[in-house]
Amino acid sequence: MIIVNIMMAFANWVWGWPLLIMTSIVAVFLSFKLGFFQFTHFVYVMKNTFGKIFDKGEGEGNIKPFRAACTALASTLGVGNIAGVSVAIATGGPGAVFWMWFIALLGLIVKFSEVSLGLAYRELDPETGVWHGGFYWYVKNGLGDKWKWIGAVWAIVLAVGMCFAPSIQVNSTMEALKTSFTVNPYVFGIIAAVLMGVVLLGGLKSVSGFAEIVVPFMAVAYIIVSIFVIVKFGSNIGSAFSLIFSGAFKGTAAGGGFLGSTIALAIRWGLARGIYSNEAGTGTAPLAHSSASVNHPCRQGLWGIFEVFFDTIVVCTMTALVVLCSGVWNNGLTGAALTTSAFIKGFGGNAVAGTLFVTVIIAFFAFTTAVVNVYYGQVCLQSLGVKKVGTTIYAIIGCVFGFVGAIGALQTLWTTFDFFYGVCVVLNLFVLFMLRKQITILCKDFVQKIKTGDWDATSEEAVVRLGLRKEGDATRLYDEAHKNI
Repeated sequence: MIIVNIMMAFANWVWGWPLLIMTSIVAVFLSFKLGFFQFTHFVYVMKNTFGKIFDKGEGEGNIKPFRAACTALASTLGVGNIAGVSVAIATGGPGAVFWMWFIALLGLIVKFSEVSLGLAYRELDPETGVWHGGFYWYVKNGLGDKWKWIGAVWAIVLAVGMCFAPSIQVNSTMEALKTSFTVNPYVFGIIAAVLMGVVLLGGLKSVSGFAEIVVPFMAVAYIIVSIFVIVKFGSNIGSAFSLIFSGAFKGTAAGGGFLGSTIALAIRWGLARGIYSNEAGTGTAPLAHSSASVNHPCRQGLWGIFEVFFDTIVVCTMTALVVLCSGVWNNGLTGAALTTSAFIKGFGGNAVAGTLFVTVIIAFFAFTTAVVNVYYGQVCLQSLGVKKVGTTIYAIIGCVFGFVGAIGALQTLWTTFDFFYGVCVVLNLFVLFMLRKQITILCKDFVQKIKTGDWDATSEEAVVRLGLRKEGDATRLYDEAHKNI
């Protein structure tokens, strides 16, 4: 219990001014260095991501760019979009939504940078033929072996957090179910754990294939129904935005079942739930994106911008407006239960319809996120030289935590998980700043290639041409890469 209290204390501290300042410095610095690429090329980004979802990609890789993005989105589009937003509003007040938007705008260039680095410094696993990249690899190959310990710390911390993460996903689904139904948490937990194991057994192609089918469907369904509820309470839209902006800088006074919040609470929960939702700055997304077939690292980085925009500016905003416009935000509930109550009111008080909708959506969101989270943890262990037997045991433990989540405590789960994510974000932002030169070289070259259309055959050729790696580095054997660990 003492350890948990320390973790919670650290989480409450770091997810306030420290991370706001760190993220702002890194994001603003990169924005200036890259000529505010995320805004000046926003139309290009949308055309070459959402506009090319059926593109098979070019260059070496295991899966097409859209499938890689769906895998990453399966992690970002989770209960953070539904339950997390409501937790932020219930704890930090409506002003927390503003800080979610703020961190998302900063996160556009951050996620673009980390995904691009993931592709630039990825390696081919000779045993499985799968390309792997991400924080550990761009630290080791971008900063050098003397910094490899940072990559190892990040990988260990994230692996622990990702193993624990399914408990949050399953817990939120249970919270939604309990609003109107009586469900045995033990039975539900067992079913969730078994289904997770089935998908994880298939490896990358199974996880990415599942995500490609489920993610677009659940996202579109959620947006359509959310718009319906928002339009129904259309007269409250103006006051909802007023609550968001006033609460961001003045805090929110107590009223109804709401305990009131300060600016610090709004920032703390807005940043934490925003980053948890879109994962910008955590370094996790490259773990999925680095297997994509592209001819330039920044081409996949475009999907990083798309993900943050779609996840937070679109989907999270839908949840926030549903909760605020329906007027239930201060009824004393939190998490999935609060979101469910908002949709119940939107469905004319029909508890069954409202609960079923939120539960089904959360179930899809939560399940895909839980699966991808455990997959991320497996990749982290692989980066440290853990063999298949070890990663399989890890997956089993992750599934067990899915079962544990069915009977867990929501507030403790969220705050404890914030500890793991907080450590990862701090380390990743530091490394992104250290690799600012490499990021600048990649982005400027990409902009030039957009103008000339003279693309390299593979992402690896582009990186070698730019002098960031030597020819053959990407296919080095893992035993050589891990010999000093």
